[in-house]
Amino acid sequence: MSSKTVLVLHGYAQNATIFSKRLAALRKQCKGVELVFLDAPHILQPVDLFGDTAGSLDSSSDPALTPRGWWKFEDSAKTIVIGLDTTLSLIRDTLNAKRFDGIMGFSQGAGLATLIAALLEKPDAYPPFLIDGQPPHPPFQYCVSVAGFKPKLSLSETVLSPGFTTPTLHIIGRTDVIVTEERSKSILDVTINKRVEEHDGGHFVPTKANWRKFLADYLREGPQADLPSPSSMPSAPPSGTVTPVSSEV
Repeated sequence: MSSKTVLVLHGYAQNATIFSKRLAALRKQCKGVELVFLDAPHILQPVDLFGDTAGSLDSSSDPALTPRGWWKFEDSAKTIVIGLDTTLSLIRDTLNAKRFDGIMGFSQGAGLATLIAALLEKPDAYPPFLIDGQPPHPPFQYCVSVAGFKPKLSLSETVLSPGFTTPTLHIIGRTDVIVTEERSKSILDVTINKRVEEHDGGHFVPTKANWRKFLADYLREGPQADLPSPSSMPSAPPSGTVTPVSSEV
């Protein structure tokens, strides 16, 4: 079986190094799959987290610990978006430089992953995403969205409505208080070709052995594989892949 290459997008207030380390057990199981972890372009400051835990951002100058985001909001009401254009330019250039079979994201990264999957189906909807009038990359074979949602962005309405067809695996935590059932439904409703799996935990990537095997098999074999559901067994407790509660997801 040929190897797969998957672009991986971390959650808000994480970065590529942190997320890669926290998915170390999954990476070890992903034989034949190259996981490419990308850093979001925006470095976050305490003011970028609204709420009591805003001070929990690591202020270290160590790049490996620098918290990042794919976009931010200028106001606590979350009505003024900043930084999305920069992120889309980064994604465009990344896709133009390398071929990927699929895309995977967690939390805000999952929202972006579904947006990019849909945008590759409708590249003309956002002309700056084109290179010499052509999309930078063909549509993905699949998308994996963990704790995902439909981003509250004007581009979402253009690209994600009425729906997108890229086969997408949605993984939802039954006790997730950050991306609630209602927010999860917002992206499920516009995913035409979907598989939904639930775990008993909250806002994290499930990492128990049965989930690692399922995810590794899905990334390696794709949506056409007849994989048994891991949902019948209890999920692992949070493994550190969570996004801070007060973050913008």
